[in-house]
Amino acid sequence: MMYKHWQAQLNLLQEQDSYRSLKNVEPLGGPWVNFEGQRMLNLSSNDYLGIAHDPQHLRNFYTQITEDSLFDQFGLSATSSRLLTGNHPAYQELERTLCYHYQKSGALMFNSGYHANLGILPALIGKGDLILSDKLNHASIIDGARLCDADLLRYKHLNYEHLRSFLEKNRSKYRQVIIITETIFSMDGDVADLQQLCALKEEFDCLLYIDEAHAIGTRGEHGLGICEEQNVIDSVDIISCPLGKGMASIGCFTMMDEVLQEYLINKMRPLIFTTALPPINIAWTQYVFGEILRSKTKRDHLKDLSVHSQKLLSDSGFKVESESNILPLILGENELTVRTAKALQDGGFLVFPIRPPSVPKGSSRLRISLTADIRKEDLTSFIDILQKS
Repeated sequence: MMYKHWQAQLNLLQEQDSYRSLKNVEPLGGPWVNFEGQRMLNLSSNDYLGIAHDPQHLRNFYTQITEDSLFDQFGLSATSSRLLTGNHPAYQELERTLCYHYQKSGALMFNSGYHANLGILPALIGKGDLILSDKLNHASIIDGARLCDADLLRYKHLNYEHLRSFLEKNRSKYRQVIIITETIFSMDGDVADLQQLCALKEEFDCLLYIDEAHAIGTRGEHGLGICEEQNVIDSVDIISCPLGKGMASIGCFTMMDEVLQEYLINKMRPLIFTTALPPINIAWTQYVFGEILRSKTKRDHLKDLSVHSQKLLSDSGFKVESESNILPLILGENELTVRTAKALQDGGFLVFPIRPPSVPKGSSRLRISLTADIRKEDLTSFIDILQKS
């Protein structure tokens, strides 16, 4: 049998409770979904501000677009790379808006956060350079670093003394050094100290690359992320903001100096050799960005809900350490994690088991993702089910 090697690997994954499959989830409006024929509260969504399935937002957006412009201007495909005919005026309008609010001279839209991380590092960093990456950075950052012809060192998670030791030992050996980190870590909910990272960047003359995937929309006075919250936007060289979470869209915008923008346009392969996102998606991103600037009430509610939920879990004997709306309930064993997730699903809460390789071996968990459209009373029976399982 030609595929017996891969079938054997699949069988092993099933034996280890690590097998994954695609499942249909039907939105029902707000935080509610239909999963396997049952109405559930969605605690696995990254729609942090509850915008993606809010009918009012969809209505507001579509009423701005006339029938003529929908057909003539906002097609469902760009049909070309941005460097050919795919660079619709909507891109320029969005990037100009972003530069104004971030007070950066350059901005670029990419097709996804994965595309951005896969392309920016290899374009800017090469032989004779060093990448310093947080140990728990996203897979896309790791893959982007592996594509570089540069050396890679991974410092202990959020351990900036360990990072400093790498810099003290290695900075003089390399032409360029780039430090890269997420701000909110997707599986732990903890937050990077960007003030410390900016201080190290200045002391050792490095570049600093920040991924705001889980912070854009939810953090900062205007929703611009942890860089805004910690007042370091001016000091960070590259701020990457994937849009499929708090921004309820698709793609990724990245803020930078105009020199880096022009360089990436000329050198970044995933930008040059990819069909651009459809103009209608760019117009939607422009609309949502305007909404997040005005969504302080939602951000305040999400923060309050997160503190409330973490206290509920702690008071019930569950150890949860988080600085965000992502609450990791670490159970350790795959089998226990799968069983607990199933019990919560049976009780009306859509929670999925998170297992290696998404998290380190022995740290399987439930990733409870809170969104701004959830009410405290929606979670009433959640703790009871957890305790019984």
